[in-house]
Amino acid sequence: MHGASDRPTLLYRLYCGFTALAQPLAWRIVRNKLRAAEVPENRQKERLGHASLPRPSGRLIWFHAASVGESLSVLSLIKRLGVRLPDAEFLITSGTPTSAALIAKRLPPRTRHQYPPLDTAGPVRRFLDHWQPDAGVFVESEIWPQLIVESHQRNTPLALLNARLSDKSVAGWKKRPDTARFILSKFRLFLTQNDKTATNLIDIGAAPNRVLPGTNLKAMSDPLPVDQATLQDIQTQIANRPVWIASSTHAGEEEIVLAAHKTLLERWPDLLLLLIPRHPERRSEVATLIQDAGMTASFRSKSEEIHESTQIYVADSLGETGTWYALCPIVFLGGSLKEIGGHNPFEPAQAGAAVITGPGYFNFAETFAPLIASGGAVEVKTAADLSEIVANWLSDQNALQSAQQAAQSCVNTQSDALEAVINSLCTELDLHTQDPSSSG
Repeated sequence: MHGASDRPTLLYRLYCGFTALAQPLAWRIVRNKLRAAEVPENRQKERLGHASLPRPSGRLIWFHAASVGESLSVLSLIKRLGVRLPDAEFLITSGTPTSAALIAKRLPPRTRHQYPPLDTAGPVRRFLDHWQPDAGVFVESEIWPQLIVESHQRNTPLALLNARLSDKSVAGWKKRPDTARFILSKFRLFLTQNDKTATNLIDIGAAPNRVLPGTNLKAMSDPLPVDQATLQDIQTQIANRPVWIASSTHAGEEEIVLAAHKTLLERWPDLLLLLIPRHPERRSEVATLIQDAGMTASFRSKSEEIHESTQIYVADSLGETGTWYALCPIVFLGGSLKEIGGHNPFEPAQAGAAVITGPGYFNFAETFAPLIASGGAVEVKTAADLSEIVANWLSDQNALQSAQQAAQSCVNTQSDALEAVINSLCTELDLHTQDPSSSG
């Protein structure tokens, strides 16, 4: 049945017109960023819809994500879906060179990566003409109107997976209810991170029978990769020293972490802090903070070794976090002492660590809730709180092991949740196992 939600709204038509006019400028900005990251020219043109790879034969399931976290969160899902659907091929699109580089190292079988087209008519149509996906899965808040509408017009079943909407985004959509309904009506399924997002989607126009509250897909990702050679090398350098980790720290958080470490050094003079800034390019800023705090550091980016006098090892590199987590069972997870939203606690938990967080983990509230309730994670607010928890786990092995086991138990519950996500996608997007006898 066709209703008002099937007809393009004036706002959508204006958006299409504006993006057409803005395409030359948008392309120039995007191309410059890709050039700066030394992305080859043929891959740069993927943003204009010019594919750099052939379309595989057979069914193609397309996942579209924003950047690193969203992209990596779907890799384990694609891997499991590939086992369920042995005839299917997969395409994952993401917009940043960093995500492309990390995905390239962890591509599941029968999967390829491309940059997504700019959300304008020409690039979108070239992209869809070439790839002709049999289903499309948009991840988190990747609402690109023309990409969604054009896909729907080609009868491509669509889902919004791990859906997340900020309060600001919800308020904006509520001011444009007809356009919100028009865009959202193109999705067959919404799998949300939490009940709040499910309610918000329905409030702004999603059909209630298409919305399913779920869990945070990032909590279901495969364990981070570990480089055994690097792990053994760093373990040799650390020797028998006690260690704790502060991971994914942001500006304004290192000061608190360093203050806690300084307190801990009074009791454990040989204690090593492994500091992993969320953005490695902040290394000079971090170096200044360490110097101002009167402590010594070695930097991974400079290939500096850990000496007896090294009090902090700054792991200012990309793609090695899994190796660092394998070194130590005590991890403070940043992005949480400030109102940033936190980071995925299941990554350190999967590595066997007990987790410490600040209070600002709202992007992972539903993930942290069972961890904190079980004792697998602990919330702190100040440097004194942080040093107290680390001291407790350093001095009481039984308390640490109890926290580690609780965290691991929460990780183990996610396997069933991932299977439920796959079941929902297969049902709503008509992704059923094809009978081999019916092919050829």
